[in-house]
Amino acid sequence: MTTIKKIALVSLLGVAFAASAAALKTDPAKSTVTATFKQMNVPVDAKFKKFTAAIDYDAAKPDAAKATVEVETGSMDLGDPEYNKEVTKKEWFNAAQFPKATFVSSSIKPAGAGKLTVTGKLTIKGKATDVSFPLTVKADGKNQVFDGVLPIKRLAYNIGEGEWKDTSMVADDVTLKFHVVAGQ
Repeated sequence: MTTIKKIALVSLLGVAFAASAAALKTDPAKSTVTATFKQMNVPVDAKFKKFTAAIDYDAAKPDAAKATVEVETGSMDLGDPEYNKEVTKKEWFNAAQFPKATFVSSSIKPAGAGKLTVTGKLTIKGKATDVSFPLTVKADGKNQVFDGVLPIKRLAYNIGEGEWKDTSMVADDVTLKFHVVAGQ
């Protein structure tokens, strides 16, 4: 390889590296993913106990940011062991066949001071849809704190099959909320 080609290759790699965001490490003890829905018109908050978030983010280059979140569907905690077991069944999350729900960003754009618009693909129970939602981000010492809310329709993902398709018992509207603390 000629010297000119080597310099060009090193320059290209340097530009590619400079354009990438910074990989952050998620603090699971300070981070949460919850689903809020209404059962018999009463709000219910259910926390997912197991999830991972891979976030590449640099506040100086938000357009280069990327995020992937994986939630273990069998880790939903409704506050009762019987309910927790129920939601893993085929009619709900079918956790045996679909153990993870995933979100993979395709675009993260600035939307004002401390605000981003995130677009990507949400896959639950084998059903993938394109979603977009607002995200706030703020610095907390050496960490970045990401907060977002994503409303979805559970029936779009076949969550609640058979008799559970009736939305008079469990509403179709579900709000996914996440609070992710991550740093270097």
